[in-house]
Amino acid sequence: MTGPQRASRAGEGGEVTASIQEGEGDEVAALIRAGDQAGFAELAERHRHELQVHCYRMLGSYTDAEDMVQEALLRAWRRRETFEGRSTFRAWLYRIATNVCLDALSGPARSREVVMTMQGADRSALAEVPWLQPYPDRLLDLAGPGEGEPDAVAVARETIELAYLAAIQHLPARQRAVLILRDVAGWPATETAGALELSVTAVKSALQRARATLRLHLPEQRSQWSPATEPSDEEKAVLRRYMRASEEGDLVALAALLREDARQAMPPAVLLYAGREAILDMWRPVLEGPQAWGEWRSILTSANRRPAVANYVRRDGETSFTAVNLDVVRIEEGLIVEITTFGPDVLPAFGLPEVL
Repeated sequence: MTGPQRASRAGEGGEVTASIQEGEGDEVAALIRAGDQAGFAELAERHRHELQVHCYRMLGSYTDAEDMVQEALLRAWRRRETFEGRSTFRAWLYRIATNVCLDALSGPARSREVVMTMQGADRSALAEVPWLQPYPDRLLDLAGPGEGEPDAVAVARETIELAYLAAIQHLPARQRAVLILRDVAGWPATETAGALELSVTAVKSALQRARATLRLHLPEQRSQWSPATEPSDEEKAVLRRYMRASEEGDLVALAALLREDARQAMPPAVLLYAGREAILDMWRPVLEGPQAWGEWRSILTSANRRPAVANYVRRDGETSFTAVNLDVVRIEEGLIVEITTFGPDVLPAFGLPEVL
């Protein structure tokens, strides 16, 4: 057997799991240890989306999170005899996924060193994490609690916003794991210690250090941000104006939408444009004058519980609009205060085309 397959294949094994509910430890353990691949896949698929969000928090990269959750499910299948039913199947999978991420973070395959930009007010964690990627809201919704899964938790903005994701990447990997398991997943110290093979004392110490470091990298006003909801009428109006001004190359209108201290980061480039004028100076050559790129189109979407805009351009002589980037936007009191811009390679995850 090659490992658990997707849920579309799980049904081929019949109704072996139809009567098994999450938390029925003995029955689940017996089914898993029996080597029923279809039954295992059906149980595992219930948790795929939330496990991917968990891996995303650990790694900050949507692409890497996809790879890690698949590796975690394969590892769980290969080690199925170790599941004894003392914890829920979900908790067992979380433990494996966390350690898969820790293994990846300790390996040489990809540099995970944050790059310090500037000091003081012009420093931004968003500009210091080159591997940072956005996460589509349509997939975050699938990671929320489902029917019959009372221990799953909704994906709150405060634990999935880009500022938080970038900030926790500054933590050592094991401190990051402790913080996520304790403060996000809500695990008690004893379970966290068992998952990470640490003492309870070490977990408490790591959590204290992680929280202190996190405060240094999170925006000062973050505690005052509004909870995740559908965009207000005011925010929708701002977004419409932003999209229209972008399409028309209207820098005057764009300037009116930006707060004076607005900031724009552009992972993976270690760049931070701090202030309205710096942002406009960066936009000006591509929107107006002889070097302007061409005709623009925008599509509204959402990422990390924030509105986002996918931008396309049709250059002179071309018949199609080609994807340029994705802007994730934060709006406060009717003005844009933060834009995080990603390359067009992230658009497939949002179900958006590369060419219009």
